[in-house]
Amino acid sequence: MVPSNWFKHHRGEDGEHVGYLAAVDEGFVAYSLFGHRLCDAMDLDDAEAMLDSAGLRQLAERWLLQIEGRTEPLLVEIVEVTPDAVTVRHIDYDDEGSWGTLFTLDVPVDAAQLQPAQTLR
Repeated sequence: MVPSNWFKHHRGEDGEHVGYLAAVDEGFVAYSLFGHRLCDAMDLDDAEAMLDSAGLRQLAERWLLQIEGRTEPLLVEIVEVTPDAVTVRHIDYDDEGSWGTLFTLDVPVDAAQLQPAQTLR
């Protein structure tokens, strides 16, 4: 579940909820809708700009999911995000045994478990 000290940030141009901000001693930290930390502490305007820029784009990107019992992470895409959970789907077509498998993770997601994959473009 989203921590109670995080507050929602809505993009100014259209009011879309794009992530969360948390106040810390050094300023503000921006988090994605599923709790992925986007930056170190910075001033509020910069943290808001970070969310406006990266917030929803992260939902379309590929991620690496580390699961117990596997040495290599799985390539996944985000299927659904709620304040309590994020659901991802395994998308590595070469891994026939678990391709298409859905995994549901608690929000905020553990950074060691879900990490951005390199862009394959």
